[in-house]
Amino acid sequence: MHSSSPFITLQRQAGGIHPLLIASMAIALLVGVPIIGVLSNLVPGLALDGAGAGDATFAHLWSTVLPEYVGNSLAIAAIVMVLATTIGIGSAWLVVVFDFPGKRLFEWALVLPLAMPAYVVAYAYTDFLQFSGPVQTALRASFGWQAREYWFPQIRSVGGAGILFALVLYPYVYLLVRNAFLERSPRMWDAARTLGAGPWEAFFKISLPLVRPAAAAGIALALMETLADYGTVAYFGVPTLTTGIYKSWYAFSDRIAAAQIAAVLLLTVTGLMFLEQKSRGRARYYATGGRIDVQPAHRLGGAAAWAASLFCAVPVLLGFLLPVLILLRLLLGEESMNLGVRYFDWLFNTVAAAGITAVIAIVICLLLAYAARVDKSTIQAACNRIVSMGYAIPGAVIAVGILIPLSRIDQWSADYGTGFVLTGSLMALIYAYLVRFMAVSYQSVQAGLVKITPSMDASARSLGHGLGSMLLRIHTPLLWRSVVTAGLLVFVDVVKELPATLTIRPFNFDTLAVITYQLAADERLAEAALPAFTIVMIAFVPVVILARAIARQNR
Repeated sequence: MHSSSPFITLQRQAGGIHPLLIASMAIALLVGVPIIGVLSNLVPGLALDGAGAGDATFAHLWSTVLPEYVGNSLAIAAIVMVLATTIGIGSAWLVVVFDFPGKRLFEWALVLPLAMPAYVVAYAYTDFLQFSGPVQTALRASFGWQAREYWFPQIRSVGGAGILFALVLYPYVYLLVRNAFLERSPRMWDAARTLGAGPWEAFFKISLPLVRPAAAAGIALALMETLADYGTVAYFGVPTLTTGIYKSWYAFSDRIAAAQIAAVLLLTVTGLMFLEQKSRGRARYYATGGRIDVQPAHRLGGAAAWAASLFCAVPVLLGFLLPVLILLRLLLGEESMNLGVRYFDWLFNTVAAAGITAVIAIVICLLLAYAARVDKSTIQAACNRIVSMGYAIPGAVIAVGILIPLSRIDQWSADYGTGFVLTGSLMALIYAYLVRFMAVSYQSVQAGLVKITPSMDASARSLGHGLGSMLLRIHTPLLWRSVVTAGLLVFVDVVKELPATLTIRPFNFDTLAVITYQLAADERLAEAALPAFTIVMIAFVPVVILARAIARQNR
């Protein structure tokens, strides 16, 4: 453990507050604006259109549509929790503890579904499993069935949505639980086996309790992504809290209703985060020793080995390989596709928005991480915690929370004749992206910065470097790997993002995600295949690099 050098304690300016702290407070305020804007509509007298309107609207929502929205959202979340937990923990346990055919491949391939947006998987499977799709067509041809003479499960349902979400979100659980298994001493497993416990008994009594915090964190991430989704549930026609926000905002032009449904969604996500932390209680889970040896793999043979391979192969097949093959089939079979320049416009808009956001996020997060390094105050820690909350806020909530204050600013601008308009601008869209994904960049930059010893800072300080010079000339060159990783993560997330983009984007500014959703909503799945496949390929390379790097750890 390193002790802080004297210079690490931030020297206050004459006014008592350092510029880094002021900048951090300003950034935290900007991130907090969407939350304040949304929650204000649950408070009487603070609704958008006057006192009392908020109460009446919320009471009407609660007596009509909110129970169905909440019920469907929780039902989908329950399915995701069960399936993602089973797949994520089971596959992590198998690849860490046992040796079986294909283990080296599955170690990194199990992460690949992260490259698949849930709405793209939904479009692919709808085409694959619908009445005119290849599966039902083959069944009718094989057995001579006619329409209404057989039953086939409906993919466009609450159950279908839950299964698809689980297939693309289980890697959150897998990644965290796998790392937790690797960090646990193999002596615990060996001790349980020598005391007569079988593999399953050792798993449930020793291994599973030790990775509980990691599993809970992964499940919480998967559930938050599930509740934040719009494209999948909207395409399936399943009314949830997220679809309710858009229906209220666009179909009924009721901004109060949209904001209040967004508030319910925000409170639901916050409740999940609270339950995840509360579930740990006062329990603590520590790895023993300074360096954990790699747990020796137990060789499986016969049916058990192939069962392990099958268990790991199925989620990779259903969550990544099959959707990609379906997209390729649609893409190659579409003869009338004539996207031309429009496709390159969508591609440029997507890459430009993602690139600008990634660069700004890196700059801001370097500032925040550096401020946290040199200032250990409670205020600085609170500012960085607020910024880290952004990833837990659904895109639909951020969109509503941003449009509320921006619409008021635009109204004031119109009253004073300045002609300055923020709503529907690229600036507003990038602002939403930053609020949503800045936490991803911050965690990566901070993880790299803490690895730089404070003694190096002290040496630079003694040579006359100020804080700014030290950041630019000493820390930044050492952080380039973390900075590149942070930029790639934000870039990929922005490319896949749909809810906020759909709401805030400028007029005639379509991204690949938006155009994929619009074409699929019009049942033009073959035309949607090209932008959908492009999204997957853009996300594929960074995910593979991340997965291979993770697989090489602790070998």
